[in-house]
Amino acid sequence: MRLKKLSLRPLVLLLIMLSLLVCPPPATAAFRNAENPVVQIVKDVSTSVVNIDVETVRRQSGRGIPFQNDPLFRRFFGEEFERFNRSVPMRGRGSGFVVSRDGQILTNNHVVDGADKITVTMSDGTTYEAEILGRDPTFDLAVIKIDPESDLTALELGDSDMIEVGEWVVAIGNPYGFEHTVTVGVISAKDRTINARNVNFDGFLQTDAAINPGNSGGPLLDMDGKVIGINTAIVPYAQGLGFAIPVNMAKQIMEDLVTHGRVKRGWLGISVQSLTQEFAEAYGIEEENGVVVGDVFRNSAAERAELQRGDVIVSVNDEAVKDVQWFVNKIRAQSPGSELKMKVIREGQPIDLTAILDEIPESEGSVAASPAESEELFKDMGLSVSRLTDELRRQYRIESRVGLVVTVVEEGSPAQRLGLRAGDLILEVNGRKVNDLSDVPARRSGQSVVLLIERDGRTFFNSLRLD
Repeated sequence: MRLKKLSLRPLVLLLIMLSLLVCPPPATAAFRNAENPVVQIVKDVSTSVVNIDVETVRRQSGRGIPFQNDPLFRRFFGEEFERFNRSVPMRGRGSGFVVSRDGQILTNNHVVDGADKITVTMSDGTTYEAEILGRDPTFDLAVIKIDPESDLTALELGDSDMIEVGEWVVAIGNPYGFEHTVTVGVISAKDRTINARNVNFDGFLQTDAAINPGNSGGPLLDMDGKVIGINTAIVPYAQGLGFAIPVNMAKQIMEDLVTHGRVKRGWLGISVQSLTQEFAEAYGIEEENGVVVGDVFRNSAAERAELQRGDVIVSVNDEAVKDVQWFVNKIRAQSPGSELKMKVIREGQPIDLTAILDEIPESEGSVAASPAESEELFKDMGLSVSRLTDELRRQYRIESRVGLVVTVVEEGSPAQRLGLRAGDLILEVNGRKVNDLSDVPARRSGQSVVLLIERDGRTFFNSLRLD
């Protein structure tokens, strides 16, 4: 019997198809980019992310060296003595991003705070010297300015209120000096409160996109390439815990920073403290959280709204009050002239009050007392205070690097009755940040003194009237 001749063509085609399934052809670059939007985001925004180098010249003091005033000591050790009294440049690095075509750059305040020289390096290596247009220590934001040779590409600002937990985000910055490093993660949480060292802020975006020292001031971007946050803080002993300031907060204050060099903040005109369980039980208050009104300042928005000492504020603009820091930040985030609706518990009964906020008075924020007047103020309170030195930080186990440290509290003094003790940090006096006696605002007759105190990493207000 004759065998029919078999065609090999179908078999060959089948083998080719199987080989393609096992070993597909290499994807084109366009195909890969379509599958990975991060590639296109990086290409679009990298030219607008900058490296910021800062230099601060500090005088190295020889104070405390034994026999430093002895002529014989200076004769034999003069050169070494001068070495300990020379000016020493201190350098730092951070990130930022372009927000206007003419060279305005948004970054963190702590990146440029105290800098004598600021150098901005663009993605192509071009460098410019920058000046500070405005700083906001409260929300750790700053706007600096360079003079580019041609228009720059500004990043588009998104809507941080619309971002959802779980959404993908991209962080770009200069961690440890590695320029234009890209990391990817998700939004892990919103409205995080951070109270550590000199960062006290409510409303952070939390992300697991890797953020390291040097990332500060860089953008956190959504999948459309829009800025939804400014990378600011990390938890140094953890992984996957980075924090960014929501860009909507920056939108509110950037114009003030550029126009006025500072933020015009709302002022209610009260001192407050936390609602304790004992206070709530004694006053018959069912709410667990709130702030207790202490002093109500004369001719203030609070006085016009008829707030009274002992009132408990439990909600602001229909948001439940979380704690003192939340309340303070909420007021500071408002503009002068804003309407503030408050739910208040007074004598066990809820009432609704509305205040039209003033601007923080210049007399409370700008006019400083002389060191002698400041010493007299603290003496009347029964306190001795000092600038925060490394020795005092070690002695009292203080992590912060800002504020005046309490060294002595006199027996039976007003300060002791307030519960102050040695090792407490005074961060603010009447709303003004203090790091030196020259920072303390001038005292006015009959004015209450409100102190912002930090103890064991937590902050609280104390107030008293010195007649």
